[in-house]
Amino acid sequence: MIAYLGRRLIQSLLILLGVSLITFALLYLLPADPVRQIAGRSATPQTVENIRQQLGLDQPFVIQYWRYLTRLISGDLGRSYIQRSEVTELIVSRLPASLLLMVGAILCELLIGLSMGLIAAVKRGTATDQTLMVASFVGVSAPQFVVGLLLLYVFAVRLSWFPIGGYGTWRHLVLPSLTMGILGAGWYARMMRSSMIDVLRQDYVRTARAKGLARRAILFRHALPNAILPVIAMIGIDIGIFMGGIVVVESVFGWPGIGQLAWQAIQRVDIPIIMGVTLVSAFAIVLGNLLADIIAPFIDPRIKLR
Repeated sequence: MIAYLGRRLIQSLLILLGVSLITFALLYLLPADPVRQIAGRSATPQTVENIRQQLGLDQPFVIQYWRYLTRLISGDLGRSYIQRSEVTELIVSRLPASLLLMVGAILCELLIGLSMGLIAAVKRGTATDQTLMVASFVGVSAPQFVVGLLLLYVFAVRLSWFPIGGYGTWRHLVLPSLTMGILGAGWYARMMRSSMIDVLRQDYVRTARAKGLARRAILFRHALPNAILPVIAMIGIDIGIFMGGIVVVESVFGWPGIGQLAWQAIQRVDIPIIMGVTLVSAFAIVLGNLLADIIAPFIDPRIKLR
């Protein structure tokens, strides 16, 4: 176990190092000039050059990346070019909203996906099963911004059940959480269906039926606790999926999280913020996958650490 954790930690550090290098290189090669964004259109060439020297952007790529890496090791994510604030403070102030949205999305996908998978397994081979699987496929395939705009139009504009955007109450949380949860719900529905079908074929389920137990008792007392184990073990992987789509969802709903912060930084070519959000997201993805691999064997003994 200790050797496995050691290997995974080393792999995680190498992944984060690779993410920082690739992201920094891509931002370095961007045709957009962040100095022009800072100086403004009316700035003189001398002013632009002075700002470039102050920020160290006149240095070669290797020197710029080395400076950034040395500051990063000490926990310094740099300072925003536009907002003139520490990137760490900006991310920390936005992180609670993103974490709240992530928790809401996980609850939505579990509630929708597990319910669909359970019903599809019980109704296997029927029209209900086929309809639910088609719905899960559509949910997985649909772009998040399309789902978000559709939910906004139906439930916020037409029905006025929820606010169009913003942050502060549970009503603001419902639509963005549902938008992100629909994608994961499709995967969970398919996983739950396969797991439940496998469990329903087991001998102990046949024995429970032979004893005359009620169908509801067999499903919820005997089959569901065993079928749900491999599904729950995969929740940590969802962090990566959510971190990839949170920028779109937060922008559509005006949710004040790190996704919206990243989108604003991209529009302004604010490189320190883009780097900071990318690294925090990569860290969350790596941590989620690591926790999923560690916790999975304790939840489901059939899963082994290798």
